[in-house]
Amino acid sequence: MLVKEYRICMPLTTEEYRVGQLYTISKHSHQESEKGEGVEVVKNEPHEDPVHGPGQFTEKRVHLSSKLPSWARAVTPRIFYITEKAWNYYPYTITGEAAAGARCSFLPKFSIYIETKYEDNCGDSENIFRSDKILGDHEVSFLDIAFDEIPERYYRSLEVKGAPGGHWGPAACAAPASRPLSPHQDPRYFSSAKTGRGPLREGWRLHTKPIMCSYKLVSVKFEVWGLQSRVEQFVHKVRGGGEGARGARAARSERAAVPAPQVIRDILLIGHRQAFAWVDEWCG
Repeated sequence: MLVKEYRICMPLTTEEYRVGQLYTISKHSHQESEKGEGVEVVKNEPHEDPVHGPGQFTEKRVHLSSKLPSWARAVTPRIFYITEKAWNYYPYTITGEAAAGARCSFLPKFSIYIETKYEDNCGDSENIFRSDKILGDHEVSFLDIAFDEIPERYYRSLEVKGAPGGHWGPAACAAPASRPLSPHQDPRYFSSAKTGRGPLREGWRLHTKPIMCSYKLVSVKFEVWGLQSRVEQFVHKVRGGGEGARGARAARSERAAVPAPQVIRDILLIGHRQAFAWVDEWCG
């Protein structure tokens, strides 16, 4: 099992992001559904936890056939999905059961388990999960929504239907690598008409107010002999770029030596960029 922690800061408060998170998830799900591969909601109901209090339980099927690498598509059926169970006790959330995680339809021994905590700070809380999993040699990766690289396949053409200037996301079509993001898409140039926040400059995490951080502890497990390391490393695949560190090194603006993992890294980076880029759509 591979365990990594991600920290993603945004120029928002945790109370604002309570709304922004729901809006971003809903909009992204709609975009994916338009492609014929989206999110199927199986359950959505209130849930009471003795420790965390009232919350919401959801069970979804996330259809992913077209997003698999070629070596995985060769051995999986045409219809492929992950069953995602989530408990939202905001500002604390769980995705996947501790014993199971988010389950794959074709690979039942593959699971992803994510714990998330949201705090109004710049990512400087140490061992926020108070978990034995992170007491050893544990990698903490900081993701910068403004200056970390976005893979080319996530760019959208400026002519894409939607808000003025378009947006980017996992449903995006590929654009030439030389095409810059429009000011409406890029946090380095985007300025919110409603909140007055942005654009974000180098080192923005050190001086921006308000600021919040999403802390995500991600565990990936695939218990099949001969394939375990390959699958786990694919999900936590290493790519260049990003802010990474061993242990917490908060308030760090320069590029770090440890690269950020690719698959989960990209999903988290794009999702949090969208939440800020769409702030004028969801902010009161």
